[in-house]
Amino acid sequence: MKNNKRNNSNQPHIDKQKHSVKFHSLSRKIVSQFCLFTLLISAVWGAFCFILLYNIEDEFIEREVRQEAQYLQQTYDKNKQWPAPRVSYMQLYFSKNTLPVDIKQRYIDEPQRKEFAGENGRHYHLFALPKSENVYLVAEVSEMLLVRPFTAGILKLMLISGSILVLLAFFIAWQLGRKTAMPLKQLADLVNGVAPENIPDKFAEQFPNNEIGILAHTLESAMARINQSLHREKCFTRDVSHELRTPVAIIKNAVEVYRNQHSADENSPVIDRISQASTQMEQTVTTLLALAREEHTEAHKKHIKILPLIEQSIIDQHHLINNKPIEVEVNDNCNAQVYAQSGMLKVLLDNLVGNAFQYTQEGKVTIEMRNNELIIADTGPGIDPSISDKITEPAVKGSQSTGYGFGLSIVKRLCEHQNWTLVLSNEGGAKISITFE
Repeated sequence: MKNNKRNNSNQPHIDKQKHSVKFHSLSRKIVSQFCLFTLLISAVWGAFCFILLYNIEDEFIEREVRQEAQYLQQTYDKNKQWPAPRVSYMQLYFSKNTLPVDIKQRYIDEPQRKEFAGENGRHYHLFALPKSENVYLVAEVSEMLLVRPFTAGILKLMLISGSILVLLAFFIAWQLGRKTAMPLKQLADLVNGVAPENIPDKFAEQFPNNEIGILAHTLESAMARINQSLHREKCFTRDVSHELRTPVAIIKNAVEVYRNQHSADENSPVIDRISQASTQMEQTVTTLLALAREEHTEAHKKHIKILPLIEQSIIDQHHLINNKPIEVEVNDNCNAQVYAQSGMLKVLLDNLVGNAFQYTQEGKVTIEMRNNELIIADTGPGIDPSISDKITEPAVKGSQSTGYGFGLSIVKRLCEHQNWTLVLSNEGGAKISITFE
């Protein structure tokens, strides 16, 4: 038999999820986001200033070149002879082929370009005179550059100033985040891990009249409703405990009186069945009441052998076989110990074994243990695909069920209560596995 733990759409799966959720401080997130925003703004502003400096420098040089080109053109128009430029770093060229080697080929390839970087740190601005064809004014402006020689220093200054701004933003954000998150932290500390009935009344009044105050009042109202529900549930479970235990005790006492008044030969199997059923009912009532009260105590847990409980469940549920050709096989590996409450484990086994007996018309019911995992498989019709995704919900049952549809719902609650893993699947019939902690 394959040990299949896969979970698909036709396999309801209840699993204890062990999450180690990392706590994220709201104030820390405010600080980090504020610092990141400041860093981004500083970088954008620094880049803008850097580009602005370059543009101002280029515009200043371009203006000088245009003014000189205008002077040269006006002089040529007047005298029909090109004068020498008035500044030493400018020079006229009368053909593309005579341009400086640093820029000639690049200008031929990109005739719309005006600015060129040359070799050995030289920097050129080229202006083609619009009225004169093949006349170019070239300015070698490396000595006039103010921004480029100090690029490293400017970047260093921006880095230092940006770091100072980020530190300042960190301090401001830390103060702002602490002040903003303090009421939320107080509210979280107030309700975190505290039972609803232990939370003080009217705790929302201590919080400011803003979104946090609205949240606090909403929580206060919700906690009040939860307390009322818990009180009603306690009263109900107390009353049910009394009302259910009393008739069970009466039945058990009546059985004992009957046995005392009659000899062992006169005790009928019916009386034995009544005695077993009353004992089983007493255990079931105790287990269900514990579930209703959400008692997660470890006090009654102990290492117990599961095989005797399996055998007792088979005996108690044997009437469901009704002479059907069914073979019940209990594997030897069931002679193992599990850490559990015997009453809850018995209720679990009664439901699972009872389901297997009821739905199997012929074939085999197999019970085995594998690595702390209980597996009960049968050769019945299996889980109806139409209800497979909600088979563990209350009042959900298959077409062949004669009960009320609460058996697997109780099994599911027991598994959740005890942190056991429940897996249901179809493998030639129904297969149910319970993994114990």
